[in-house]
Amino acid sequence: MQPQRPAQYRDPVLFSIRELFPAMLKAQATFKAREMLSADFSGSAPAPFVGRAGYPYVNVGILSPPRIEPRAWEYDAPRLWSRDSYDISRIVQLRSELVNSRFLADVRLLRGRFLDASQEVAMASRPVEMEFHLHERPVARLSLSPEAAPTGPAAALKALEITSNPHVPRRIESAVSDTDLKAEAAVRTLFSKGVDEGKLTRLLSVGTLGVKAQRKLVPTRWSITAVDDIAGKALIREAKDCQLLGEHLLFIGEYLGNRFHVMLLPEVWGYELFETFLPTLSMLESPDVKYTTDHEGYDGRSAYAENCAGGYYAARLAVLERLSAMKRQARVVVLRVISEEYALPLGVWVVREAVRKAMRSGPQRFSSREEMLAEVRQSVSAAYHVDALYFFRRSRLLAEARTQRRLLEY
Repeated sequence: MQPQRPAQYRDPVLFSIRELFPAMLKAQATFKAREMLSADFSGSAPAPFVGRAGYPYVNVGILSPPRIEPRAWEYDAPRLWSRDSYDISRIVQLRSELVNSRFLADVRLLRGRFLDASQEVAMASRPVEMEFHLHERPVARLSLSPEAAPTGPAAALKALEITSNPHVPRRIESAVSDTDLKAEAAVRTLFSKGVDEGKLTRLLSVGTLGVKAQRKLVPTRWSITAVDDIAGKALIREAKDCQLLGEHLLFIGEYLGNRFHVMLLPEVWGYELFETFLPTLSMLESPDVKYTTDHEGYDGRSAYAENCAGGYYAARLAVLERLSAMKRQARVVVLRVISEEYALPLGVWVVREAVRKAMRSGPQRFSSREEMLAEVRQSVSAAYHVDALYFFRRSRLLAEARTQRRLLEY
């Protein structure tokens, strides 16, 4: 069914809401946070944060609400946010309350009381209680990034004191103390033992993993993707030793305006991601569909996925976790549709958790690729009035599958 109104139609009311909503969210969150800010406070720190500006001289921050908070772990808990369906405003409010007490550091020099404290926070099993003394009262703000979760007010750290006894799990203490174990191997080992990607990102970012002479600070945005990539490659190696999937499976899931169609084909490993923004019909402004895509074949990639960036690796990891549980190998094509509901970028964790939601759902089963693609076309058309054939015709992996089938038939 085609839209009944011109493609260039712009609903003035809805267009204004789309433009104003992000600004309203940020203003509301920072207004609430402003009332709690002080240059001296006690707080419960759930995570460190390593910036990337000025690399190799970067800001290292200890994130904490400006008070002792029994549920401080909730401020840095994407899996919880997804499981309990936190909406954007709730997540933004939580993150806007985290004060970034930061200090400047050389990524190659891992020493100093402040850095030691940030490493304690990264290793601890629960938030670390501290007294913070800043050079000035933080200014309420909200910083957004496509890769990392939002960060709130920031100010230079003058002094701090740990007032609790951090507990470090034995498996993490073992990996941190092993100065002959490469960082990549440490991430793989800890991930295989059930340590989640959030904890691994914190450990990697503050230089607690790897061969002693090679340890350094890694900006949080980079460490997020590094962990997703390392864990994903480990699962790819496992998948290649598994039997091929015996049928075509379609998983569909959505979170925060990010809808994923995950298509599994009974073929050797390969992975492709399409990402597109498709507004609802009433907000349609142009018939042109813009998208980004990256892919890999059986032998993987030789370069970073520049087009889809961190989302590529986050989605891949979530799919591979399900394949690992199924003990199967498959070729994977993923279509991510972003709607106007996703008003603010919250980080690639949204991609990872939305795909996990999809992969936990009961799959639709098909006897052929054509039937599965037809179902995706119907689903996308019903929601966005766009034919997904537009993407399928541009898919490298689907084109390879068609070519291979013709060769076999010949």
